[in-house]
Amino acid sequence: MASEKVRAAVQTGPMAYEMRSVGRPTIGEDDGLLRIEACGVCGSDVEQYRGHLVRPGMFPLIPGHEPLGVIDEVGERAAQRWGVAPGDRVAVEILRPCRACDYCLTGRYMSCPNRDGAYGMTPLSREPGLWGGFGEYMYLHPWAILHKVRRDLPAELAVMFNPLGAGVRWAVYLGEVGLGDTVLILGPGQRGLTSVIAARAAGAGTIIVTGLGKDENKLALAREFGADHTINVEEENVVESVREITDGAMADVVLELTPMAEQPIRDAVAAVRHSGRIVLAGLKGHKGIELVTDDLINKGLTVRGAFGVNADAYIEAIRIIESERFPLEKMHSGKFELADTETAIRELGDGQAVHVCVCPDGAKAAVAAASAAEVATEERSS
Repeated sequence: MASEKVRAAVQTGPMAYEMRSVGRPTIGEDDGLLRIEACGVCGSDVEQYRGHLVRPGMFPLIPGHEPLGVIDEVGERAAQRWGVAPGDRVAVEILRPCRACDYCLTGRYMSCPNRDGAYGMTPLSREPGLWGGFGEYMYLHPWAILHKVRRDLPAELAVMFNPLGAGVRWAVYLGEVGLGDTVLILGPGQRGLTSVIAARAAGAGTIIVTGLGKDENKLALAREFGADHTINVEEENVVESVREITDGAMADVVLELTPMAEQPIRDAVAAVRHSGRIVLAGLKGHKGIELVTDDLINKGLTVRGAFGVNADAYIEAIRIIESERFPLEKMHSGKFELADTETAIRELGDGQAVHVCVCPDGAKAAVAAASAAEVATEERSS
């Protein structure tokens, strides 16, 4: 039995959070314990908070599926398997696949039928309870997938591995953006902006981003990250604007990233070229959306659903972050103490913030980051 207690922000239902003490687990040979430095707040955290993604029996739970932290304890076999040691900084993937089924063995582990749930979405009632990043610590299941991250990067930037990984996977791996392609990104949220970064890094020729009037700061940031054109959908017709920008050629790739909105789906189909590619990633709360399927057939379109992020994309995203090529600090809208998790979620949900994160102990994390930066500087100079 665990004797020490650690703090966690627990969601007890829609629009309801409370701070709780949870037992610190005993670690064996095959698992580990992560001390959380920061956990990014995702748009799906907002939708879950609002009650749009609620499933029977899911509450109470510790949300947070974008955790960055330092290995606090790790079993000997787990350390060898993950290639880590206490003190290493790692990013943790959301899924816990079995690593043994045909899907896992052929690199399709996101489809694993045996997976042990997902971080940020596992009920608190399941031992040891620390299944989310909105806490001081998070349990590392034997099937967890970890990626090392450079220690001297500010935690609020390093924790962007998840949204940037989404941009990489959705734009490059699913959308197959290549040299000279015209890319239309519907929605200027954090994943829309990271899709701009990924598309630009992949060599896209023209990048177009849409948003509402209230998104002007995000559209300006999209242009700074590499977008060539931005469209205010409240003032301009998306399809006609794309037609004008491309001289009638339309978009090679369309990424639909808007939460709950229906019209962008129809815009995606109308704005993509014949034999083009559409990636759907904006959840609609299980609402039915009317489409003329003949348009999909007659245009010979490829339409892909974007389920999460995989290891290839995470690895590339971490490389982009570590390269310091893009001013990612301009996406950072604020970090919040653990007790202010609900405020962080509301802040992102209000629509003006781009990326926020929860840091269990901001002061301690800042000191640790400064110390790590000094060590890294000494290592590079020696």
